[in-house]
Amino acid sequence: MHLEGSVRPLVRLVVPVLFEQALALGVGFTDKWLCGRLLEGPEYLAAVGLVAYCIGFMPALFAIAGVPATALVARAVGAGDARTARRATAQALLVGAVVAAVILAAAALGGGRFVRMLGLPSQSSALAIRYLAIVVPALPLMMFTQVGVAALRGAGSMRSGLGVMTVVNLVNASASAALATGFAGLPRLGWSGLAWGTLLGSVAGSAVTMILLFRPGSGLAPRWFDWLPSLAWRRRIVAIGTPAGLDGIANAVCQLWFLSIVNRLGDTAAAAHALGITIESIAFLPGAAFMVAASTLAGQFLGAGDQRRARESVRLAAIACTLLMSAVAVVLYAEAAGFARLFLGRDRQPEVVSQTAELVRIVAFAQPPLALLMVFAGALRGAGQTRLPMAVNLVSLCGVRLPLAMFLGWDGVVLPGGLGSLPAAGLGVRGAWYAMAADLFLRGLAMTLLFRWSNWSRPVR
Repeated sequence: MHLEGSVRPLVRLVVPVLFEQALALGVGFTDKWLCGRLLEGPEYLAAVGLVAYCIGFMPALFAIAGVPATALVARAVGAGDARTARRATAQALLVGAVVAAVILAAAALGGGRFVRMLGLPSQSSALAIRYLAIVVPALPLMMFTQVGVAALRGAGSMRSGLGVMTVVNLVNASASAALATGFAGLPRLGWSGLAWGTLLGSVAGSAVTMILLFRPGSGLAPRWFDWLPSLAWRRRIVAIGTPAGLDGIANAVCQLWFLSIVNRLGDTAAAAHALGITIESIAFLPGAAFMVAASTLAGQFLGAGDQRRARESVRLAAIACTLLMSAVAVVLYAEAAGFARLFLGRDRQPEVVSQTAELVRIVAFAQPPLALLMVFAGALRGAGQTRLPMAVNLVSLCGVRLPLAMFLGWDGVVLPGGLGSLPAAGLGVRGAWYAMAADLFLRGLAMTLLFRWSNWSRPVR
């Protein structure tokens, strides 16, 4: 492997995104820490876990606009075509606005019913519905932030995302804590205060994104004529973004289905699951950073017509990410209980602490294949090849994780069509996480084979 010319661009892209993702992680940490420390009972942690899934995957639906924004802007920048980069940014935002409107309408018509379908006990479900009712109106702002930052990343501006998430995290953490506790004479809103803090963070993040995207020096500030709807551009964005959007939708549905499997095990299991996911996200940080870097480098090198450096940079990102995530996994395995007590305190909810530690130790072994999965999927998407990652995710989630989670987690599985039931392992939430680890191993292997053997670096028309 010829490393000259590949290491420096990789480091330049990874470091800002790594800090950005750490700040994004702080948003989830804040809500769960406040729930664990200020609000009594596992139902609050169970509810905040469900909310985190919903908020985390609603923006994932904006991949139909965000993924093309990164891929098309990166190729235009690599080819030195600033006019096309601006046009791609504006048209991606228009597509994102349509997607946001559809999601808002769906949430208004059936949001509460959907939350109740996810299996939490009635009190926890009511808490989640109250939180989402406050936050969901900010979805258009979340879309603008996600697609705008995606375009900036395609142009190689990784510090922009860092700046946005710094503001989001600071506003969310301070506002949530102040409104939940009634600090400095503010109303003491408790659980609702966490939701208002999240909303204010989204408002601040979209404002910063607008400043960064439309400033004269960004190179992406669209002119008025760039906003004129174009059928040709819409087709191009949809051709690249639809598989990624469907991937996001399918992934969101499967992950929420997986959550419903866990929720039916009770509030304690759901609370442990919520904390386990949050703690595991520490190891997830390098994967997210290297995934974005691989996507940007693949797109820019392919735009410049250099397939060798595109593959070389992705391969280097995969090696570095795997080593780093494996090292973090060792720490998580050794200190799993300590991380759980960080959220709940030393003597509070000991059963939740114990179950959370078990879950973190299970998923620690799956971090190396998760690293390969994230980096290689990011590279393929950055190259505009979005169908292959979608197929891998859909087949493994539906064919492995979900059925295996039911058979390992529940005491019995009711068959559809009145065909009776089958006995199951009854391992509880541990069984569901064994299924998750098996899914990550299989998807990591499949994505590695796709990177090695598929012609993913061919031009996208």
